[in-house]
Amino acid sequence: MKFSRNYAVNLVRGGAVSALLLAGMVPQAALAQPRYAVVPTATIFPGEIISGGQLSEVEVTNPNIAGGYATDVSEVIGKVSKRTLVPGRTIPVSSLRDPYAVQRGSTLRMTVKIGGMVISAAGTPLQDGMVGDVVRMRNLDTGVIVSGTVLADGTVEVMQK
Repeated sequence: MKFSRNYAVNLVRGGAVSALLLAGMVPQAALAQPRYAVVPTATIFPGEIISGGQLSEVEVTNPNIAGGYATDVSEVIGKVSKRTLVPGRTIPVSSLRDPYAVQRGSTLRMTVKIGGMVISAAGTPLQDGMVGDVVRMRNLDTGVIVSGTVLADGTVEVMQK
């Protein structure tokens, strides 16, 4: 029985890989399912809210690619880009942020809770803020500047002194 040279080489390689796997010298992850990365299909500029139509998932073929990139579109949709994202390049998770819940200069409601009583007034944030951030606010009626925590509903709960 005659074997081709390629068949013999593949048989040896296959046997070598099997032997290394049995010996625990090749990590199982090296032979695992393919990895995916999220890449933009068009240029995304800083401050832009990312939508699903701007994204694509591609298989990662470079085994030496640096980590820290988005692997699922759900990690990216609705986030805001901190820097320019180029089509076809992986999206580093560190270059994304949540959108601001309050924007500087807008008019919104600020509240303060004292015991069981809630007092509210119109105010304007002096800085942008995400949910949980502490921002400075100007009371539109008195001009007094106070600090408060941004809430999920877009209001600011003023801190007591």
